[in-house]
Amino acid sequence: MNLIDSAFSANEKALSVRSQRMELMSRNIANADTPNFKARDIDFKQALKDTQSNSLQTTHGGHIQSVGEETRNATKFRVPFNVAIDGNTVELPVEQAKFGQYAAEYQTTLSILENRISNIRKALRGD
Repeated sequence: MNLIDSAFSANEKALSVRSQRMELMSRNIANADTPNFKARDIDFKQALKDTQSNSLQTTHGGHIQSVGEETRNATKFRVPFNVAIDGNTVELPVEQAKFGQYAAEYQTTLSILENRISNIRKALRGD
């Protein structure tokens, strides 16, 4: 593993899982009025652990996982506070609040990644 891969590997995986988590929240919000739709979320810690263990199981270093593969085991149904009469478990205020929280976490991960890139760039220039 080279220097660049080791410097960015964890952030790359975190961004991927956070992105998938936001997509799942978007689906929940979009299906707020769909009868019998069950709200889902991703257990971030479990998904990140799965990505680290799955990366060691590839048959060749150049192989990559398909999008969503690392979060398959970490996707869970959300336990609602109140279930709608039609069986839908999406609670729009909760989903919107979670989406805002996850967007902030995604932005924080991006900021950390930008800082690392900036530091490497400075080191290469000799600043």
